[in-house]
Amino acid sequence: MSDAVPPAKSDLLTRTLSGLAMIAVAFAAFWLGGYFFLTFVTLIAVGVLWEWWGLSRRIAARRIDRIVWMIAGIVYVGLSCAMFAASYFMGEQALLPAVFAVLLVAATDIGAYFVGRTVGGPKLWPRISPNKTWSGLGGGMIASAGVTLLLAPSNPANGMLYLVFFGCVVAIVAQAGDLFESRMKRLAGVKDSGSLIPGHGGLFDRLDGLLAVQFAQALLMIFAPFLVHR
Repeated sequence: MSDAVPPAKSDLLTRTLSGLAMIAVAFAAFWLGGYFFLTFVTLIAVGVLWEWWGLSRRIAARRIDRIVWMIAGIVYVGLSCAMFAASYFMGEQALLPAVFAVLLVAATDIGAYFVGRTVGGPKLWPRISPNKTWSGLGGGMIASAGVTLLLAPSNPANGMLYLVFFGCVVAIVAQAGDLFESRMKRLAGVKDSGSLIPGHGGLFDRLDGLLAVQFAQALLMIFAPFLVHR
């Protein structure tokens, strides 16, 4: 998601209905839990990888380059989705960060969209995504930090700075994921990663920020023990 130009009125109903359908399907999978949720995440991973492959075919002309791109996609998307799926089966303490990540990424998208649209100003990276602005990034960081403070179990005065910092970092990582996907689309010469979701493009378009956050969380879990024991 991004602080993009708002859709035409003719597309607004389609985008709204598609968005509500996505939320309903995700909530149903989460509520059913167990292997239903695992199957849902697996299908999401397969769908995003399919779109990744489509972009890779447009980006790389040589077979070896496509293979490299696909390996990178399997690592990036696979690790992100595996992190999210595993959290569901690791108990409440592991699930909370995953749910928290979804809420913070959603807050980032909303804050970036409305602030970027209202304030405008200098572009964040016009060569990659001409609609994103620095004000949008700031709005996303503020929204993410605000939701972090709102949902944190406790807000001791000495911990508020850490919570704000955490929310801002999540917003930056989410926007970096958005820019990364925009860069892939720019290289491929396409507007959307796919057309699976009417009015919303592809799965990768909708999940770019969340994938980045989950990937960063997975890397932290993998490498943090080595850093701590050094």
